[in-house]
Amino acid sequence: MTKPNSSSNVPFSQPAPADAPETASTAAAPAANQGETPAQLARALLKQLQTQFPAFRDCLPLSIGIDKQLIAEQPQVSRKVLRIALGIHTNSLRYLRTMEKATHRFDLTGKQGEEVTDMHRKHASEILRERFKKDAEQRKAQKAAADAARIHAEKLAQLSEKFSRKK
Repeated sequence: MTKPNSSSNVPFSQPAPADAPETASTAAAPAANQGETPAQLARALLKQLQTQFPAFRDCLPLSIGIDKQLIAEQPQVSRKVLRIALGIHTNSLRYLRTMEKATHRFDLTGKQGEEVTDMHRKHASEILRERFKKDAEQRKAQKAAADAARIHAEKLAQLSEKFSRKK
């Protein structure tokens, strides 16, 4: 087994060898992973990536193949958890809005890389449009349900007033 990355105090490090002294971060790592779902681990990993890398912190368009760079940089991270974290990040409104207007992609350090294609910009725009449309439909349905409940309550009040025994 390998020693945990000293710059990482997130519960994604492999345990230290048996002869290595146990520190607070290595003792907490196995306990922190127990009972957590991959989505919870992915959110924690995403927070770590946002503190470590400018491209994540500033929500810049990521280079294609950034997952391979991240695995090389942090081999202790599970591929499944990394994929989920990247999915959360790249489907966020902030990232999609940035992608919609972006001209270049960026690596982990924030250095400019290849250009963003028109197809990728259009895809980001389509996802945003679909998401906003879906949100509007949900708000409309909630409003209609609230209106129906209000009308129902008013009718019940009218009926109870009409048929009440107070005369």
